[in-house]
Amino acid sequence: MSPSTKLFAIIAALTIAAASPAAADDRQIVESFYANVLSSVTAPDIADRAAKVLAPNWESIGDYSGKNKTRAQFIAQLAGFGKLIPNLKWMPQEIIREGNRYVVRSRFTGTPKGPLFGVDGGGKSFDAMSIDIHTVENGMIVKTHHVEDWASVLRQLGNK
Repeated sequence: MSPSTKLFAIIAALTIAAASPAAADDRQIVESFYANVLSSVTAPDIADRAAKVLAPNWESIGDYSGKNKTRAQFIAQLAGFGKLIPNLKWMPQEIIREGNRYVVRSRFTGTPKGPLFGVDGGGKSFDAMSIDIHTVENGMIVKTHHVEDWASVLRQLGNK
């Protein structure tokens, strides 16, 4: 191989490596979000746990209203869930990576201690699905689009 061909091969390899923005540990950041944040709603250090994986300017996007949640608003919401559903767990079932974005299909379960969205389940548990798309930059999640099947949760709690 000529020196110019070798140089071209090196430049091509570096370009391909640079075009793949997801670092090897980005998946661990995403997995940590589920294990150490979403499934730890009663942890007294929930804000610190979230700060380890969610960028300070992180956005939670759950609809097209334009009213995205900030990290601080999300932490407050988690604290509320911790009081109402202390055994809330989020378990990734599948994680798909595309560049620096991770699509996660999860199962979430819990047993509310009181009415959830106006439905008193009388101590019943739920098991539902969520789909999230996380964007990771510089080792932090900067944006999350998400959909949870709360309608299924309410059906499960409302069935007597």
